[in-house]
Amino acid sequence: QVQLVESGGGLVQPGGSARLSCVASGISFSTYTMAWYRQGPGRPREWVASIISGGSTNYRDSVKGRFTISRDNAKNTAYLQMNSLKPEDTAVYYCYAGGDRNYWGKGTLVTVSS
Repeated sequence: QVQLVESGGGLVQPGGSARLSCVASGISFSTYTMAWYRQGPGRPREWVASIISGGSTNYRDSVKGRFTISRDNAKNTAYLQMNSLKPEDTAVYYCYAGGDRNYWGKGTLVTVSS
């Protein structure tokens, strides 16, 4: 059974940092593209960042220079380091694994507020 389990969400002050983790099981992790999506209040789900099996990364423009996606294939884990957080980054963040089949985690809430 495939599972993607996110962690690391919570309440963060504007300008602060948070690190999200996504632990995968049941897939050949190193062969999958991993990505993070988010869904803010009243907004559609949107792509945030992705990292392919070879390590190349891509980011949506609004997070470039603030967020960093990475992966540790030995630990079957993907990460999203988020710095200089803004209130508009408030959202449920979802982990996504793309390959011969696609999988989603259940999400972790990040709230950026003073």
